[in-house]
Amino acid sequence: MSKKIEQGSYGRLSSSAVACGTPVWRARAAVMCALFAVVCGTAGCRSVGEKLGISAVRPRALRDVPAARLAFRLEPDISEDLLPENLKMDAPEELLATVKTQFETDRKDEALLRTVVSPDGQRALALYDPGGGQPAENTFRIDLYGADGMFVRNILPQNLEGITLAAVAWSPDAQWIAFIGRERPNATPSPTPPDDLPAAPPVFDPNAPPVPTPSVAPLIAPVPVFKTDQIYVADRNGDNLRPLTTRDGLIYLNLAWSPDSRALAALACRQDELDARMNEGKEFAGRPRIIERADGKERLLDDQVMDAPPVWSPDSSKVATAFETDVAIYDAVGGSPTGARLPLRDPLLNASATYDTTRLKRAAPAAAADGKAQPPGGGATAPGASVGGGTPISFNPVIRLEWLQPETLLVRTGFVRYYQNSPDPVRSYLRWHVLHLSPQAVVLS
Repeated sequence: MSKKIEQGSYGRLSSSAVACGTPVWRARAAVMCALFAVVCGTAGCRSVGEKLGISAVRPRALRDVPAARLAFRLEPDISEDLLPENLKMDAPEELLATVKTQFETDRKDEALLRTVVSPDGQRALALYDPGGGQPAENTFRIDLYGADGMFVRNILPQNLEGITLAAVAWSPDAQWIAFIGRERPNATPSPTPPDDLPAAPPVFDPNAPPVPTPSVAPLIAPVPVFKTDQIYVADRNGDNLRPLTTRDGLIYLNLAWSPDSRALAALACRQDELDARMNEGKEFAGRPRIIERADGKERLLDDQVMDAPPVWSPDSSKVATAFETDVAIYDAVGGSPTGARLPLRDPLLNASATYDTTRLKRAAPAAAADGKAQPPGGGATAPGASVGGGTPISFNPVIRLEWLQPETLLVRTGFVRYYQNSPDPVRSYLRWHVLHLSPQAVVLS
């Protein structure tokens, strides 16, 4: 369409010039001068863009825009009808039926805790407790199954155990498995019979029922293990298991694969920081980092402890996380990566005041002389409100991010606390917002 328009315009210019008695060569010269001016202007824009440290004034894609050059606009409190189906409800994961059946029939003494199906749908990881119950410290074993429920092999050696059920994931290309593991306490190798006591040959009974494979196969070679939680990777067959991180003393959390399966993003913290969060009843937090899958090369993104698990942009060019009401975005590629902090406190405060008035039927906090908001109801407090009052009840920090498109980042705020004698947290005032990203405007001179 654009070519036709251009050709038509040129045709009208030529015809008009001829009709007015102007020689054709002058019309062509005018067109050439116009093209020359456009080329010179483009070169000028390029030089300005280079001085400002950006690749071009008009980037072809948002991945070409450094994180430090992003502009944003918050659209608060979107309707749940606009969310993807997987975000509309926090329903628990369903166990893969074929694997669940195998445990119910052949492995009744072991408790299946979770199944993780590969993106191509051909294989599944079975996360289970060999003791038959829910482990107190959320530890587990991992076995590999076919999607049809046929056992393939054990994944973990004797000296390693999985930790954190949610931190087990297939790479998007279905070629790699990642999980968080640590040294298994009291792990002992399989006993070796003495040489002077030859083992009797097994007696094969064709009518005997099949015996399930042991939970831990003695043929799996031990791997390096650590006292604290580290990231491990293996290929799609469960082979070549190795630790991707080897920083004993750091506790790795919330791993996430990049869409191109090249790297993982994760949070990491020290034991004292983890203990402090547990004492406050808060979810775990850590400093964001990127770890390359091929060689384990690690890059710390920020010294700030972040609350929200990291997420990748769909084009694998950036990583986002959040602290309180600030969203942080970092470049994941490029020779000179940048980072940006997007402050959302003010728009979220305003949106929360409106939310309290319209949804909770509470009066919005009145502004005081010093510009600070006053507590509703004469200072009444509730989960999510500030200790001293003065903020809307529904105003809470960012707890989750979902990066749907390069220019669209979903932001979830809410109140989350763990209390004693309750394995599940208390969640309230959960709300979704949309963060629209775009290149910053550039003033040319």
